[in-house]
Amino acid sequence: MIASVKGEVLEKGDNYLVVQVGGLGLRVATPAAVANGYETGEHAQLFTHLVVREDNLSLYGFDSAEQRSLFQSLITVDGVGPRTALAVISTLSVDMIYQAVLGEQAAIFSQVPGIGSKTAQKIVLYLHDKLKPLEAGLLGAARDVNRELMDALAGLGYSVIEAQTAIQALPKDAPDDLEERLRLALKFFTR
Repeated sequence: MIASVKGEVLEKGDNYLVVQVGGLGLRVATPAAVANGYETGEHAQLFTHLVVREDNLSLYGFDSAEQRSLFQSLITVDGVGPRTALAVISTLSVDMIYQAVLGEQAAIFSQVPGIGSKTAQKIVLYLHDKLKPLEAGLLGAARDVNRELMDALAGLGYSVIEAQTAIQALPKDAPDDLEERLRLALKFFTR
């Protein structure tokens, strides 16, 4: 299996990169944020997963091994294929996916284009036990504050996707204080 790809970006689209590896140009489907993070001519390193079908070989690439692992977990859910799993990772952050699964909030997955309420419930049900052992290592104080921030933004009338986008736009050095994070998130909407 192809576990990673490293090389020059030859071409990019909204949700893919073509990376030159050893004289070959590999088309790698990526979340939108990953594709937008690279420019043509830059060197990229992607953690990849190869999906083999009877008539197709598809390579999916991610910024981190954690994203790839989450993608691999998502495609084990009945009714969730690689494209849908990629849409989930493109729409929701890794933290938000963990929070939605562990908090049993299927409605968050329903906000992803192409996912209905039944599939959203399946994702939560199938992944809950797989992700629960990782909860202690992955959910820290900032993630708990982000959960509260998500609830506060939803209470102000913002959709789950809008709130998630604002949370992802927070600076990495943003304080853990809920009020300050809310102020910064609201600034995102006034840009």
